[in-house]
Amino acid sequence: MPHTGQLLNLQTPDGRLLPAWAAIPEGPLCGAVVVLQEIFGVNSHIRAVTERFAARGFAAVAPALFYRLAPCDTLGVELGYSDADMQQGRQLKAQAEALPPPGMAQDVGTAVDWLATTTGQKVGAVGFCWGGLLAWRAACSLPQLSAAVCYYGGGMTGPEERSRQPLCPVMAHFGRHDHFIPVDTVLAFDQVQPQAQVFVYDADHGFNCDQRASYDDASALVARDRTLAFLDTQLRT
Repeated sequence: MPHTGQLLNLQTPDGRLLPAWAAIPEGPLCGAVVVLQEIFGVNSHIRAVTERFAARGFAAVAPALFYRLAPCDTLGVELGYSDADMQQGRQLKAQAEALPPPGMAQDVGTAVDWLATTTGQKVGAVGFCWGGLLAWRAACSLPQLSAAVCYYGGGMTGPEERSRQPLCPVMAHFGRHDHFIPVDTVLAFDQVQPQAQVFVYDADHGFNCDQRASYDDASALVARDRTLAFLDTQLRT
């Protein structure tokens, strides 16, 4: 049955209130998942992904990672997928990445800790596009994280990022025709991170998002099944 999410505010270590979309299923849980947004904010797609995880038995929360740029008591930035939205999202990402340390990394940690405390479950992170990069960084920096799944994580296959060492099991999904993430860099990532499960699909960037022209149903379904099986294995307490 569908699981409707709700807006929550999570307390960060520096005393801010972090808006987040949370969906907590009733009954026994399979684990907990932090859903990390694309550059388009916690929009309808990310909220739907969060609720789909809840429908599968995972407690899920999607923190609004642009809130430090314009604090508010709502989810704030919610973009679509037009060229203008893409340009705005890229600008917001650049501003977020330029924040002084720890930047939004502490907000990812806040969401992980909130889920662990609230549910008593092991917590994984699943990120898309920019969120895929953030999930990879979280896997390499948060010892309280038990698993990470990165969907077409922009930048994570570059030399600096792929030299990081994960602290938990990692799965990564990439599109063979993704012009943002050259496939040779994916192969290089796979070579230097042999412990990670890396999959390449006959698809473009954003193939999991059914609101984008690049959506590929076959690839999305295979990646979803792999992700759920991976999380089920890594997060069962």
